[in-house]
Amino acid sequence: MKQVLPHCVFSLALVLASWMAQADQASDMQKMLNDQVMAKPFSVEDEAKLNSYIEEATKRGTPPRSEPSKYWRRGYTCNDLRRYSWNDYRDCSYYYRYYGYYWPY
Repeated sequence: MKQVLPHCVFSLALVLASWMAQADQASDMQKMLNDQVMAKPFSVEDEAKLNSYIEEATKRGTPPRSEPSKYWRRGYTCNDLRRYSWNDYRDCSYYYRYYGYYWPY
């Protein structure tokens, strides 16, 4: 019995140390992700340009492009396309506002 107690205490100490290391890693990972999100540019001018394009296309009665971008992937939203192409982002946004859902896969 006396030998089991030190092993249990040692095991508990290892588990706690491991848990604290994982908590630190999670905190560091979250900080890194936050930094990545904040590093991406956001331009109000771009959003105004997008809204203007959609309004004009709607007035003209032009349907949105029905074929998805070559970068379109399962789980994406239009914002994911901004890193590839402004035109793909614009077309996706117009499609979404026109139909109310994203391109099919």
